Amino acid sequence: MENQELKFKKIAIIATDGFEESELLEPRKALEEAGARVEILSLKKGAIRSWKDKDWGDEVAVDRAITQSAPADYDALMLPGGVINADIIRADGAAVHWVTEFVKSGKPLAAICHGAWVLIETGDVKDRIMTSWPSLKTDLENAGVQWVDQEVVTDCGWVTSRKPDDLPAFNKKMIEEFKEGKHPHPTERTKPRPTDSLSLRH
Repeated sequence: MENQELKFKKIAIIATDGFEESELLEPRKALEEAGARVEILSLKKGAIRSWKDKDWGDEVAVDRAITQSAPADYDALMLPGGVINADIIRADGAAVHWVTEFVKSGKPLAAICHGAWVLIETGDVKDRIMTSWPSLKTDLENAGVQWVDQEVVTDCGWVTSRKPDDLPAFNKKMIEEFKEGKHPHPTERTKPRPTDSLSLRH
């Protein structure tokens, strides 16, 4: 039987040139196979080019520019990694505003590798439990995050992972959280003690 866990869900993936190829293509495939409608949003129309194996990779078509879309139109958000990609997006005012408004909605999101950089710019990562590419640890901790070194972490609707090797676990948890929909903010829950569990706070 075809997997339709995310049927009727509309998912945004925000990326630009330099995104890590596998970290966009594999989650998009997993989401579409779960029945979701997925749109690629970027800073420009046309296509964006991936980064793969220390060089430029394939292009991906952009469905619409960020300025021509609204956070309210999407049920969930996914942020792929890639140093170039994440650094450009976190410096773009329109993109940061879009993600900030989405975060305020309480709807679920997922970020892998350097994608977490963008979330810092929203000013709403304090008291979150997250993981990321190891070099982001200090940035996230300085923003008030409890950083942990695990393949996937779920916290009040946010799913984070470290690297492409984590994609199987990341995709599985992402679909679970996106299916559930809105979650309470971390400030509305009792903060747990750190554990070795893959899902620290559901």
